[in-house]
Parts: sequence; C-alpha cells; structure tokens
Amino acid sequence: MARHAILEQIDWLHGRPYDVEELPGGLTNVNLKVTFDGRAVVVRVAQPGGELLAVDHRNEHLNSLAAAAAGVGAPVVDYLPEAGLMIVGYVEGRTFTDDDLRDSTQLSRVAAACRQLHLGPRFVNDFDMFAVQSGYLQVVLERGFRVPDRYQDFQPQVERIRAAFAVRPQPTVPCNNDLLAGNFIDDGSKLWLIDYEYAGNNDACFELGNIWSEADLSLDQLDELMAAYDGTLLRHRVARARLWGLMAKYGWTLWGSIQHSVSEFDFDFWTWAKEKYDRAVAEFDGADFERLLEEVTRSD
Repeated sequence: MARHAILEQIDWLHGRPYDVEELPGGLTNVNLKVTFDGRAVVVRVAQPGGELLAVDHRNEHLNSLAAAAAGVGAPVVDYLPEAGLMIVGYVEGRTFTDDDLRDSTQLSRVAAACRQLHLGPRFVNDFDMFAVQSGYLQVVLERGFRVPDRYQDFQPQVERIRAAFAVRPQPTVPCNNDLLAGNFIDDGSKLWLIDYEYAGNNDACFELGNIWSEADLSLDQLDELMAAYDGTLLRHRVARARLWGLMAKYGWTLWGSIQHSVSEFDFDFWTWAKEKYDRAVAEFDGADFERLLEEVTRSD
C-alpha cells in the first residue's frame, strides 16, 4: 500500500498538511516519520507474517503503553488494529550502533535504562525463549523452511540449560527482549528503548544476555554490563546471561529462517541467521559450556 493510502486511514491527519519519510532499520515493520503541526510521530505499519514470528500487535500496543509509563518508551499516540497501525511519538536523538554498545562509558547508561524498564509496570504477556524457539522450530519444520545443519542436534543441550535455570529460578520483569543497538535512542541526556513487538515479562538476564549477543560484545563487556545492572559482579548471574545469550542466538536463528522464507524486505535474512547460528554452535561446542551450566546453579 502506498504511503498516502496508509496515512489516509488515520482520521486525525485528514485535512492537515504533513511531510512523511520512511525510517531505516525496521525488519518486521515499515516505520514512517510523519511531521505535522510542528510535531512528529512514527507510524508503525505491520507487515504480513507476524503471526509466524510470535508477534501479537495487541500485546505490543499495551506493552508500549506500559513502557511509556515507565519513562523509557516513546509515548503512544494512537492504535488502529484493523489498519495494522500503531502511532508513537518520535524520539529526537541519535540511534545507537553496535560500537556504542561496545563503549564501556555507555554500558552503565544501558544498564540504567534496562533497570528503569524492568522496574516499571508489568507487561500483559510473558516471553520465554524456550517456548519461542520451540514454536519457531515447529513453523519451519511444518512449512519446509530452511534449517541449518545440525540444528536439532543441540536440543539436548537446550534441555540442560532449561534444567540448570530451574535450580535457581528468577522472577520475571517487563523486558523488551529485542534490544539490538537500533532500539536505543540517545536524546543527549537519557536513553530511550523503542520497539516492543517481542516484549513480555521475562528473566532480566535474558534482556542483558540478548544485548551481549546482538552487539557481539566481549566477555569483559558483558561483565561490565552485568556489574552495572546488579551493582556488583555476580558470577552466577553472568553465567545466566551468557546462557540466555546463547539461547537467543539459537532461537533467533529460526526467526531469520522464517523471515528468509516469507519477508518482503530486501534483506539477506539467511546470512543474518547463519551468523547467529555459527556463534551459537561455537558456544554449544565450546569449553565454557559445562562450566556455565554448573556456575549458574550456585551462588557466588
């Protein structure tokens, strides 16, 4: 659908002059910046295939409201579910890159923004990467989508991670669950966390481990991030974040496979997925795996 036709579905824009530009970076939505009456909003346009990716736009809307109430999410302006549109306030600032997340001076700010979200109102749903990964696997197998070599060979290791986590269960908190660099906006004084498609109540260590995984941070940088979040360095918490980061890579691999098969975006999803998977394999097969399983079950 052309931009004009999309925006015609927003009643309160009728009769107002406005400028529109497509924002870069989205891989599951088209995001349009619309400027009118001296203000700007972002119109998020849902794309086909979201149901295969475990995206629920009603949850996204309600969780975006909660994130805004927590003070770290953009304000929600409108929600038009039948049109597949959500409109949020445009946050003026600089979008982070992976290099920003690798900068030690930024990690304390990242940890503080995550804590603020995690201390905010509960979200309306839960997010569990074990369940999400299992659901993605069912989709790719049923539909004959591409699966990397040896992928299912690692299911026993996944069950061992699940069992190790169960020894010291953690409370869940409202998490974004998709904090790649492009979902941090620096307005010069604070960090904003945007895009709540995959949001849900989750173990905070998933949030932090996923940041580590997405930006390919070093182990020392993960230590810095965890120490900034927890106030001290706790080895069992670092181990938990590392194992969640591994599960994130393993699960998001299949997200990439699904997108490779169904997405209309001009993006090499398979190469993206394979890079995630290759790093997951290195960790499953690596010398640290057994130690992490043991370390996550005990206190420091």
